[in-house]
Amino acid sequence: MLENSQNRADLDLIIEAAAGAGKIALSFYGQSPQIWLKTGNSPVTEADLAADKYLKDVLLTARPDYGWISEETLDERTASPRQRFFVVDPIDGTRAFIEGIDVWCVSVAVIENGRPVAGVLECPARNETISALPGGGADQNGSTIHVQAENRPFKVAAPGGYLNKLPEYFLGSIERAPHIASLAYRLAMVARGDLAGTIVRPNSHDWDLAAADLILSEAGGNVLTADGKALTYGLRNTQTGDYRHGALVAASGLLMDNMLNIVAGTAFG
Repeated sequence: MLENSQNRADLDLIIEAAAGAGKIALSFYGQSPQIWLKTGNSPVTEADLAADKYLKDVLLTARPDYGWISEETLDERTASPRQRFFVVDPIDGTRAFIEGIDVWCVSVAVIENGRPVAGVLECPARNETISALPGGGADQNGSTIHVQAENRPFKVAAPGGYLNKLPEYFLGSIERAPHIASLAYRLAMVARGDLAGTIVRPNSHDWDLAAADLILSEAGGNVLTADGKALTYGLRNTQTGDYRHGALVAASGLLMDNMLNIVAGTAFG
């Protein structure tokens, strides 16, 4: 899919909106914001809610015919088929945000026909804006980013037990990366070559993935299901009733092929 004018207009819109939401979130960062626990003991802060409200107001005012999927709020408008919709995580990496670790970001994507057509990660504590358009490449602060070339060492974010299953070609050339609390930011690290790849455990959501998925694909990599397929967004999981995905691999080239083989044969607990 080549870049088109609507995608470009939407990217400009979500970059501006994410920057505004990032400023709101940053005003709470390091200030001991109020915290609540959601179902499953996942935390949400007053910063998440304030940034989410801002994004919903700005984006749906600009595009009232678009749908809305967010970690923090439902689309309460009358249900009707919508060709395009926003997928939003006002703070991806809330635990890091609470702990004062700067690896968190505002994630916003526009989806059409199940795939992202514009995506941005706004990382205000790190002064980074990472974005992409289909056919337009991936960009961080005005500079093009690419996945790591296939040269050693391969730095991978995944449990060590899975990495030990890689074939002999990779053994001795894998460095295990420390945990990165924001999944979206972890995928962006693969996109710009800080990581060669990562395994994503089951139960990630659309809002964790959509913007970073596009960024990674435009940087030369992919996020794929265990059977090697691209993700589809906006479809409720028939088992969970929400927007969760199974185990995933984010990488490129030969490493992607071999990590897919591991994930396909793994029973995640």
